Amino acid sequence: MNLSLKEISAVLDGKLIGDGTVSVTKVSSPSDNFDDSSLVVAMDKKFLQAVKDSRKIPVAAVVSGNEEDSDFIANRIIVKRPRLAMALLTKLFFKPVSVIDGIHKTAVVEEGAKIGDNPSIGALCYIGKNTCIGENAVIHPQVYIGEGAVIGDNATIYSGVRIGAGTKIGGNAIIHFNAAIGADGFSFVTPMEGSVEAAKSSGSTNVSAFNNNIIKIYSLAPVVIEDDVEIGPCTNIDMGTISSTRVGKGTKICSNVQIGHNVAVGENCILCGGVGIAGSAKIGNRVVLGGAVGVADHVIIGDDAMAMAMSGIAGNIASKTIVSGVPALPRETANKIVFAMMRMPKTMEKLQELFAKAEDFEKMLEKN
Repeated sequence: MNLSLKEISAVLDGKLIGDGTVSVTKVSSPSDNFDDSSLVVAMDKKFLQAVKDSRKIPVAAVVSGNEEDSDFIANRIIVKRPRLAMALLTKLFFKPVSVIDGIHKTAVVEEGAKIGDNPSIGALCYIGKNTCIGENAVIHPQVYIGEGAVIGDNATIYSGVRIGAGTKIGGNAIIHFNAAIGADGFSFVTPMEGSVEAAKSSGSTNVSAFNNNIIKIYSLAPVVIEDDVEIGPCTNIDMGTISSTRVGKGTKICSNVQIGHNVAVGENCILCGGVGIAGSAKIGNRVVLGGAVGVADHVIIGDDAMAMAMSGIAGNIASKTIVSGVPALPRETANKIVFAMMRMPKTMEKLQELFAKAEDFEKMLEKN
């Protein structure tokens, strides 16, 4: 990869200062051992200051802010929105991991499978009966795709991914290592009322029913993933019982996320690492769930809501609401509770002093 600053500036929609014919072959952090072929990324003020303090001035850099802030770098591209520029820049220099053109000789493609034009299907892949793989699909080695599954055009599926029978995945999907999509949902019942049902209905603090015989509820409805969805490594998305589990267009899912049976996730959501969504929950459009957020079954979260990391969502959340804590509460309320808890030690000390004074006063009254 050899690009001129003029070419890069056009992609970033940045302001080019200096010699646009200067070419670079890689991007580097100010803390890296960069050289004259590096484009140094110093869009944060502290990184830019680090470059200035080091006195090792790069030949070329991407920066933000006023021109004067970076005038010690002769050739630079000034951008307005650093994170957007980072997305465009990394895409420009990204080098996909290569997979064999065509279908590897050790891959198994079962009867009735339809493979679109220009496939790259790696070693030891299994493509089940009557599957449909779209054009330009890149399927890395050791991927399992079950019978009747549909994979859209331009999908990239990394090693270790398991896609269950009947799963439907839209175009431009990216599915990272060891994700499992389309396993049976975690759904069971007992012949008589079980311990969980009894606890919910009674509100008691004591267990009054017992799970002596646990019977499986089978999953009949496939997972449906819409276009432009990215799914992180070791994420699990379960089939629905009768209605499909769905993930909306443009949603991005991090690693180790669990999406239970019958869940509906809207469009352009962001689900961070460790999120767990229990069965039949409904997640609106553009919802953001921070790391390790837990969502109870049958909960409804409105459009554009946000949950801070490690929130425990036990009830419905209104649209455009920011919540945090366990149980999750509106952020302002949760913050007040946290601050009050932080003041508790001093409050307890004062109470103990007051109790001691009250006891002394009572003793004085008794003497009199």
